[in-house]
Amino acid sequence: MYKFILILLFTISLNASNPKPYATLGDVIYNNAQKIEKLQFISSFQLEKNAINKYIKELKATRQYGFELEKKKANRNKNVYLNKLRKLSKTNDYYLRNAKTIYSKAMKEKDYKLFSEIVNSGLINLEENKKKIVNYYYKHTAYIKNEGIIKELVDEDIKRKAKRRALRRRYKTKKDLELEKIERIRKNDKLEKLKLEEELQKDLQKRKLEIRVNQEQELNL
Repeated sequence: MYKFILILLFTISLNASNPKPYATLGDVIYNNAQKIEKLQFISSFQLEKNAINKYIKELKATRQYGFELEKKKANRNKNVYLNKLRKLSKTNDYYLRNAKTIYSKAMKEKDYKLFSEIVNSGLINLEENKKKIVNYYYKHTAYIKNEGIIKELVDEDIKRKAKRRALRRRYKTKKDLELEKIERIRKNDKLEKLKLEEELQKDLQKRKLEIRVNQEQELNL
């Protein structure tokens, strides 16, 4: 419980604003800290548990150094801070590469637990792998828990597909309305034509009757 509280407090502290000096480099490292810290609970990284904890401690100390540098404390040096960041950056990149390798291995070997753990660590680039992760989940949904980042991606995919279906229905409805309008016009044209034909027929019958009456009157004279 004590360990969990320490991790929680550190996570909260890392979520605060980062030091401004060399922020382009520092933000990437600090923002990945919580994700890398999760690796120690994944079986494939058990042997690196101590190394991960050591990295997190160094990162925390460096971050504090960065804040003190930002406040322009006399005994804080920019070059020292930059070198610390560069060293941390190499370790950060190392864990990113390892995470990517284990992610591919988990998919290939159908290690569903490891797949879930590494994806939910947050270290896998979602912009590059979003579609692959979702498709892999759908294919093996009976074995993969729908939780964490995986759940977020699946929910997003479901919403996107629902929106696409709604747009198709809307387009279909619009098309149907157009077809119905055309059908009504055709039907009205047909009715108008029949009405005109009926009127012409009545007029013709009337003329025939008038001609017959006139002929009968002429014969009687």
